[in-house]
Formats: sequence, C-alpha cells, structure tokens
Amino acid sequence: MSALLAGLASGQPVPAGGSAAAAVIALAAALLEKASRLSTGQWASANAALDAAHALRLRAEELVDADANAYMSFVEASRAAKGLRGAARERSVKPAREATVDVPLAIVRLGAETVELAGKVAAHGNPNLRADATVAATIAAAGATAASRLIASNLAGGRDPRLDEARRIAKTANDQADALGNQP
Repeated sequence: MSALLAGLASGQPVPAGGSAAAAVIALAAALLEKASRLSTGQWASANAALDAAHALRLRAEELVDADANAYMSFVEASRAAKGLRGAARERSVKPAREATVDVPLAIVRLGAETVELAGKVAAHGNPNLRADATVAATIAAAGATAASRLIASNLAGGRDPRLDEARRIAKTANDQADALGNQP
C-alpha cells in the first residue's frame, strides 16, 4: 500500500487515476473478505462469498498494474508515432489507445461485481459487519465511477459504445450502493 501511495504522489506518470480506482476496488473486496470470513457462523454461503471476494481482490490488484502498463504503452506508442501522419499514425497508436479504454472498462465491471457481492454479504452475513459491507459497496461504486470517467477522458470526446456501457454499469453500481446504504 505504501508503494502505491508513494507512486500516486510521485512526479511519475504512473500509477495514476486508473490504478487508484482499481486499488479502491481491491480495498472494497478485502473488506468483503473480512466480513465473509467472520460470517461463517451465521451464513451457509459465507465461504463461497469469501472465495468470490478473494478473487475480486486479486483481479483488482492485477488491474492496478494493468492500468499503469496500458497508459505507458500508449505514451510509448505515441512517441514512436511522432513523425507519422494520418492513418499511419492511427494504425500505430490505436492498439495502445484501445487498452486505455479496455482496462478502465474492466475496472468498472469489477467494481460493479464487488457492489453486487457487498449486497449479498450485507443481507446474509454477520449483522455486526453490515456496515463494512456497505462501505465496501460505496467505495467499489466510487471506483467504478472513477474508471468510467477515465474512459471518457481517454476517448477525448469520441463516441464509443464502451463509454455508454461503462456509464450504465457505474450508475447501476452507485444506485445499488446507495440503496444498500439507505437500508436500516
């Protein structure tokens, strides 16, 4: 965690916003691991929830690095294509640009999955840890929203169905987290 925070605070181009969004989702999944682990006495599916939360956390940790790698690949491709014009430049940069959309979209989707699991843990798990599940849902939804905004930025105003998908998923995740937070 210290290395990630130091990297985010540094003057280096990565890690940056996408890595931060993925890290927030990893934190949410870790909270769900705790809540699931401490729910085995009350909930028959607690071990399945624990396994699911662990898998979400590991995937989010992978996406911290994947986002940084995608951005640096884009920067390197852009530098390499500096002398190219038009279609040649676009062909050279396009694969790296695509990753700067695809990785944040994976973060959005993972955030939504984490929110869904948080709802199950809150509903069925140890009632003393319901607040932790609610916090997990809230921060996972925030990570999904942040990643959807990165997609919009990385597309630089261009229309792309992946942006529409990301916005829809993030909105649903936020609505679910809000509903969970508003329950007594």
